[in-house]
Amino acid sequence: MNAQPPVFELRDEDELSLDLIEAQYALRESQDQKNAKSVLVLVSGIELAGKGEAVKQLREWLDPRYLRVKADAPQRLSSDQAFWQSYTRFIPAEGQIVVMFGNWYSDLLATAMQDPKAFKDSAFDQYVQKMRDFENDLRQNHVHVIKVWFDLSWKSLQKRLDQVDPSEQHWHKLHGLDWRNKKQYDTLQSYSQRFTDDWFIIDGEDEKRRDQCFAQYILQTLQALPEHPTQVEQTWQQTSIPQELLVPDQNVLEKEQYKDQLNELTRKVAEAMRCDKRNVIIAFEGMDAAGKGGAIKRIVKKLDPREYEIHTIAAPERYELRRPYLWRFWNRLNDSGKITIFDRTWYGRVLVERIEGFASTVAWQRAYDEINRFEQNLTDCQTVIVKIWLAISKDEQARRFKEREQTLHKRFKITEEDWRNRDKWDQYLEAAADMFERTDTANAPWHVIATDDKYTARIEVLKAILKQLNVD
Repeated sequence: MNAQPPVFELRDEDELSLDLIEAQYALRESQDQKNAKSVLVLVSGIELAGKGEAVKQLREWLDPRYLRVKADAPQRLSSDQAFWQSYTRFIPAEGQIVVMFGNWYSDLLATAMQDPKAFKDSAFDQYVQKMRDFENDLRQNHVHVIKVWFDLSWKSLQKRLDQVDPSEQHWHKLHGLDWRNKKQYDTLQSYSQRFTDDWFIIDGEDEKRRDQCFAQYILQTLQALPEHPTQVEQTWQQTSIPQELLVPDQNVLEKEQYKDQLNELTRKVAEAMRCDKRNVIIAFEGMDAAGKGGAIKRIVKKLDPREYEIHTIAAPERYELRRPYLWRFWNRLNDSGKITIFDRTWYGRVLVERIEGFASTVAWQRAYDEINRFEQNLTDCQTVIVKIWLAISKDEQARRFKEREQTLHKRFKITEEDWRNRDKWDQYLEAAADMFERTDTANAPWHVIATDDKYTARIEVLKAILKQLNVD
C-alpha cells in the first residue's frame, strides 16, 4: 500500500525524456537476467481528468515503439469467466511495458454502477481482494503492476464537459455514466475509495503537473530493477508419501467386463460433459507410461472433435519463460463452453521443474498458492476442474517402457530421458505427495488412480469425471 505517495517536482522535459528512454532500454535489456521484469500500468479515473493526454505525452517522451497501449471499453464482469481471462494475452513479457486503459477495475466499476442493487458491497470487496491477489501473483512472477487513478473535481469536470466538441462526446461514456449526473459521480467516487488505497492518485486539474507526475512515476518504476529473491524463509516440510503411490493396486479387470463398462461409461461421460453448461477442464498428471494417452482417447471416444481441445504440455518455449508461469495456461483456456483436456499441466512447476532445478526454490514453493488461486478463480466462474493423477509401480513402468521400444508404432513414445527420469522416481513420489497435500481442495480435488492394470485405470478415470460432474 502507498502510505506515503511519492511527491514529484516539475523537471526539464528534455532531461525527463532522456531518463525515461534510458530506463526503458535498461528494462528491455534485463530480459533473461536475474533482475528482469516487465511493467503493467493500470489506468483509470474520472472522465476528462486527462488519462489519455498523460499517456499520449508519455509516449512522446519514451521510445513509442516499445510502449504498448491497450484501450477497451469497460465490460460487465461475467459469472462464467474469471475477471482476468480477457486480459491475460496482454500481460507484458520481460522487458516490456503495457498500459491498460480498460482493465479489471474498469469492469468492476462498470458492473457496480450499472446494477448496484444486484452487486452487493460484499461482492465488490471480494472482487477487489481477488484482483489484488492476482496482481500480487503477477509481481511474484516479475510483472511490476502499478495502478494510477486520475482524479477530477465535480466542478472542473462540468467545465470540461462544456468544452467538449460534440463530435467527440461518444468517447466519453466511461462506465456508461452520465457525467452530468452528480449522484452518479459521487457514487463512482465512493466506489473508487474502496480500492484505490494502493493506487497512485493524480490530480487532473493542472495539465502540466499531471503529465509529469505520471511520467515520473513510470520512470521511478522503470529504474527499480532489483534481483529476484532466491532465499526461502522457512524450512520445507516434506509430506509423507501416500501408501497407494508406493504400492499400486495389482487387481486385473477382465477384458470382456472392461469392454462392457467402457461402452457404458464413455457414453455417460460424453453426454454429461456435452449437456453440462459449465466449462470442463480435465487435467492429467502422473508417472511416465501410466496411461494418460490411453485414458484421453477413451474420454473423447464418443465426443465430436469440435467439442473439445487437447493440449499436450511440454517444456516452455523461450517466449513463455519471459512471462508469468501460468501465462501459457491462461491462454489455453476455452471461454466458449468447450471441454479442455491437458496432458500434463501447470503442476509441472511443483513436479519436474522442482525436481530438475528448472524453477528456483522460491518459485516452486510459492506456486502451490498461485495454482490454488488460479483454480479457485475458475471454479468460481462456472468451470469444473477434474484433476487426475495416474500412478503405476516402478516395475510396471519398466515393463511398459520395454514394450514401447519393441513396438514399431510406439517407439516415438520412449526416449533416453524417460529412462533417465527413473533414477529420480522417489523424488517424483515426494513431489507428488507435497502436491496432493497442498492443492487437494474442495473445489478442485485430486483423483488418484493407482493401478498397474490399464483397463482398471481407464474405467476409474471415466468414473472420476462423472463424480466431479455430480453424475451418478
